[in-house]
Amino acid sequence: MPHADSSLVPDSITTKAQFWEHIYIQLEGLLDGQRHWVSNTANASSLIYNSLLAFPRFFGKADDKAVNWCGFYIDSNLFPSPRFPKPVFMNDANKLLLGPFCGKPACQFIQTAPGKAKGVCADAYLKRETLVVPEVDLYPGHIACDGETKSEIVVPLIHTAEGITTVLGVLDLDCLAVNGFDDDDKFGLERIANLIVKSCNW
Repeated sequence: MPHADSSLVPDSITTKAQFWEHIYIQLEGLLDGQRHWVSNTANASSLIYNSLLAFPRFFGKADDKAVNWCGFYIDSNLFPSPRFPKPVFMNDANKLLLGPFCGKPACQFIQTAPGKAKGVCADAYLKRETLVVPEVDLYPGHIACDGETKSEIVVPLIHTAEGITTVLGVLDLDCLAVNGFDDDDKFGLERIANLIVKSCNW
């Protein structure tokens, strides 16, 4: 099957639970044989975004309910060190840096340092829990990368090994509708986040 076809959504899928299970299975195939996190998060964001556009029962392309952004913010410590040209020092400590995404241009980084952290992504990262925000304009400290966004869900990427838990970054989705995401989306995206974490070298 061509890689692009993985984002097609069969007509037999009618519920969100079925949809996210389908995405999980498709993503397993895309990640197979690849462990670079940049490549895998790029394909994951594209798969999720384009599949949601192809699922009009709940999202689709309509201006009043579409997901308008899907992507990743990753801990700055995990980005590879620059090699060419001669590196210029950049103080990226305590930041989430913009990773692969689909949608309009977004904030290049998000502060996570005490006293500076704000917004849904920073809160989900620091609290190590998924945040579902029904109406972003009512969320304290919300960072408006796109003024058209009405709701948001942010899932932390959590790696656990030998009793040590590390938050690697977050998976972030925005929606044009108020109350765009629910518990079915939370459950499905948390499974997908876990799949991405275990499928990559960080």
